[in-house]
Amino acid sequence: MMNVLQPTGDQVRALRDRATGQPIAMLNLLKFKDRAQYEDGRITDLSGRDAYKLYAQAFREIMEPRGVSIIYGGDVRGLLIGAGDDLWDEVALIQYPSTQVMLDMLRDETYQAAQQHRAAGLEGQLLIECGSSAAF
Repeated sequence: MMNVLQPTGDQVRALRDRATGQPIAMLNLLKFKDRAQYEDGRITDLSGRDAYKLYAQAFREIMEPRGVSIIYGGDVRGLLIGAGDDLWDEVALIQYPSTQVMLDMLRDETYQAAQQHRAAGLEGQLLIECGSSAAF
């Protein structure tokens, strides 16, 4: 498993190619830095989690008017099935009205400006695209 912060061009194209016009959900697995580290070198007392909270607030302000909703967000407490130590700090499940709404977000200048807090706060992230299923 590779833990990175930005999708590759191939990953964005694959997301676009899977688009159905139906809503999608993104499962976010988040690992925070102990201390926020901004790319511009600014001095800050923020924890990684606190910097990410600044990003999350901006995300809501930008994306909720576009129909995006945060279905769930919470701390990881432990594993019930599987093995691993200290994998993730927090999870979130975010629903987008369509893949296109997410793709448009990635190009939005206001969203791109908010990403400074995301990058400063996260050690790594997995973002897993989910579609509807008849199994549940």
